[in-house]
Amino acid sequence: MKKIGVLGAGSFGTALAVHLAAAGRQVILWARRPELAQQLAAEGVNTRYLPDARLPDSLTPTDSLAAIVDCDIILVAVPSHGFREVLSDYLRLHPVERPAIVVSCTKGIESETLAQMSQVSFEEGIAADREVHFAVLSGPSFAVELAAGSPTVAVIASEEADLAAGLRQDLSTDTLRLYSSDDVTGVELGGTAKNVIAIAAGVISGLELGHNTLAALLTRGLHEITRLGIACGGQARTFSGLAGLGDLVLTCTGGLSRNRRIGVELARGRSVAEVTGDTSMVAEGVRNSLAISRLAKQKGVEMPITEQMVKVLYEGRSPAEAVERLMTRELKAEAEL
Repeated sequence: MKKIGVLGAGSFGTALAVHLAAAGRQVILWARRPELAQQLAAEGVNTRYLPDARLPDSLTPTDSLAAIVDCDIILVAVPSHGFREVLSDYLRLHPVERPAIVVSCTKGIESETLAQMSQVSFEEGIAADREVHFAVLSGPSFAVELAAGSPTVAVIASEEADLAAGLRQDLSTDTLRLYSSDDVTGVELGGTAKNVIAIAAGVISGLELGHNTLAALLTRGLHEITRLGIACGGQARTFSGLAGLGDLVLTCTGGLSRNRRIGVELARGRSVAEVTGDTSMVAEGVRNSLAISRLAKQKGVEMPITEQMVKVLYEGRSPAEAVERLMTRELKAEAEL
């Protein structure tokens, strides 16, 4: 079996590493902070990010990117704002004579450039003078459940059909089933935009507005995500699949969703600073709400739910007023995309 390197020892990176190592793969897990790598090696558990998952013997923690260079597949599981730096540092160490197979597990886009991780990987490959073959892994997958071996289904997308098919085989296990796709843009944007809708879902829960409202939010939220994805070159069918509807449902309804939890707390009167200060884990929807809103404006796409979440997160609008604004918008035909 191929040797796998995981860049990022947060909750999802650790979960991927634990899951794949438990399935018999040889895995190296890189942590940015030396003290975290040392703690992982000494205690055999990531007490900060994934305390209930023991690290299998075939999983090696490290804080050295050089320890990853002989891995066959590199999974990058860091927040979107750190993706470029981490990948850049790694690629400069990757052997020149061997193409790098980079799989993004990041659900976000760059705030400054609005670049998807696929574009970032392309740019950093050129900058490092390395050949990079890119894929993205996404879908409904909570870290805790993945690490525990709960049956999980996701999608692996690459513009190279053979690469997607090969990675589908290399990374699937008895409890992680992967489907392949060639729609990199759709898969990346589906995983990014759903986090903003999940904050809105938390607002609805926190305001105790009921299942009618939540069902409406999920449906109209999927419309928003689909509109943006198509405008950016994604395929419509992707958004009714695992990286679209599947991930949206999980993140908007699951109690383990960090983005949903933020919405719940906002509806209860807490500030963004108070909520995000409670955890070291990154909720991508807070940062990416601005980026998605800017991208939508750039593409001429209407995203009213996203716009209201930006108002709540950054402009002081109350969650209740945001819901009211959505409900009193101009009436229109449902089929309009």
